[in-house]
Amino acid sequence: MSRLAPAPASRATHRRNGGIVALAAAVTLALAGCSGTAEDSSSPSGGSGPAPTSVDLVVHDSFVISDAAKAAFEKESGLTLNIITSGDGGQLANQLVLTKDAPLGDAFFGVDSSYATRVVQAGVVEPYKSAALPADAERLAVDDQGSLTPIDRGDVCLNVDSAWFAKHGLTPPASYEDLLKPEYEDLSVVLDPTASSPGTVFLLGTIAHFGEDGYLDYWKGLVANGAKIDSGWSDAYYSDYTGGSEDGTRPIVVSYNTSPAETLTKDGTTTTTAAVLSTCTEQVEYAGVLAGAKNPEGARKIIDFLLGEQFQSEIPGGMYMYPVLGSAPVPDAWTTFAPLPTTTNDVPPADVAENRDRWLSDWSDTVGQ
Repeated sequence: MSRLAPAPASRATHRRNGGIVALAAAVTLALAGCSGTAEDSSSPSGGSGPAPTSVDLVVHDSFVISDAAKAAFEKESGLTLNIITSGDGGQLANQLVLTKDAPLGDAFFGVDSSYATRVVQAGVVEPYKSAALPADAERLAVDDQGSLTPIDRGDVCLNVDSAWFAKHGLTPPASYEDLLKPEYEDLSVVLDPTASSPGTVFLLGTIAHFGEDGYLDYWKGLVANGAKIDSGWSDAYYSDYTGGSEDGTRPIVVSYNTSPAETLTKDGTTTTTAAVLSTCTEQVEYAGVLAGAKNPEGARKIIDFLLGEQFQSEIPGGMYMYPVLGSAPVPDAWTTFAPLPTTTNDVPPADVAENRDRWLSDWSDTVGQ
């Protein structure tokens, strides 16, 4: 996300460029998972083979873990941690579903709240309730069975280039509805929800806010008022958004509540952008044990570690999300420039599970370009 720091920039490849994974890619990864690696001597739980010596964690492509944290897990568990990368959050979810009969690893991290129920319904996961889960993070669970474990969270929101609006003598928008006003014509860039994970989250936010009877009319209004629809976050933020590119022409973009903390002035006293907190929708990233894992015990150990203070403390700087562990530190700038919204526009997980595919299809039929 950041134009200033390498860690947030690396996150731009995650879920912001999401989409539906091709079957060929999933099959390739499945074959790779079946073939194993030289250092993987894991055997199925209860089998007669040698005890597992490694654990395979399948992640989205913006997963970040420090060498120190990885070494700490390996020392604590006695297992070698293998990281298998498989696209953004949406691609990861679809790959896990398509390869559920030949799991790509033992555990996974990075399926977000817009896809969480899909992997649960598909039978991808083996439920596990970690004792390390903070009590105040239990509300983020997708069900009572412990199918998925919340690891971090953030909020997808409209962002505005405050400096651009000040220069042009125009008041920035403060709500979803403002984007339909004539003064904001041709100023917005949003994301295709069928091709982008944060785009899906933003779509869910509009459904929560306008209801099933009104969200498509809202999207038609956006298009009629000149909103551009990009397929991925990187193109929107770094090419079209004036707050992310000198060549950008649109000062309103779908991004994250944390984005303004990375557009600080040189002296660090203020930021040139702002999140429109009334338009935020919560996005949670989950980990889980893969059903049929060769090393389910190791999978549970890595989930416990992801909830531990060492890894949780790395999440803000490495993956630019809020940790679910409340005692984990976040950058000082976040307190001032990246506050969490007091309320969010959220759809209950059960409703997402029941209606997601239909909502995406209806959006494509009505708005898709």
